[in-house]
Amino acid sequence: MSRFNPAPAAAALRAIRQARGIVMPLDRAIAPSTEAEGAAVQFALAGLVGAAFPVGFKIGATGKRMQDYLGIDGPAAGFMETSNVHRSHANLGFSDFIKPGVECEVAVRLARDLPPGPCSMQEAADAVGEFVAAMEIVENRYDDLAALGTPTLIGDQMYHAAAVVGELGGIDWRSLNTGALRGRMSVDGTVRDEGVTSDLMGHPFNCLAWLAASPVAAAFGGLKAGQVVMLGSVVPPIWLTGPGTITVEFPPLPKVTLRLE
Repeated sequence: MSRFNPAPAAAALRAIRQARGIVMPLDRAIAPSTEAEGAAVQFALAGLVGAAFPVGFKIGATGKRMQDYLGIDGPAAGFMETSNVHRSHANLGFSDFIKPGVECEVAVRLARDLPPGPCSMQEAADAVGEFVAAMEIVENRYDDLAALGTPTLIGDQMYHAAAVVGELGGIDWRSLNTGALRGRMSVDGTVRDEGVTSDLMGHPFNCLAWLAASPVAAAFGGLKAGQVVMLGSVVPPIWLTGPGTITVEFPPLPKVTLRLE
């Protein structure tokens, strides 16, 4: 049996992205068929875009609402490029994205490495240096998810386009009940949806532990100190139809904002 070669699928996904196309099922000869093969495609894609040592990772579908929305039965992760991760506020062009949407998230910055492999929630928590509010910008660049398959979705970074990650602003996050923070997302001043961090696999640090043990973490050689990890959205994505100002709040954490122009 020949070993799976992730390079052709990675090149195909990059070409589709460059052409601003919709990702359709890849040819069977090159498509990944397992999550581990999807992670290998993603690592190859990271190499093509100069992100073999990524600034961090996003985790999608860590909550049941998101899993039901996407029609998948578990989380999936993707790398993030340095140029696509912004601090606290970002001004970006609406037309620079393909069918953009936004998600209401929390994120961490790691203070220590987490090697690939089994990880407990406590081990994950001990690696966290900062816990902040965050927003992911996603792109609806897919047609039929069932036909596409989860391995290819993983190879294509699981909807990821960009992120806005908050600052602590002097808050001692360890004094907060991080497993029960309520978040809300507003568009042009109107609250569009709300959720709670307990929806993220019971506690957001369970999401970090899941990532450390995932095929994506293994493909990238584990999680590294200084990396940012988006732990998932407490609400389904809000798809945008035009420019606007989006705010994510998880009081008392400082809010994050995005202006799409």
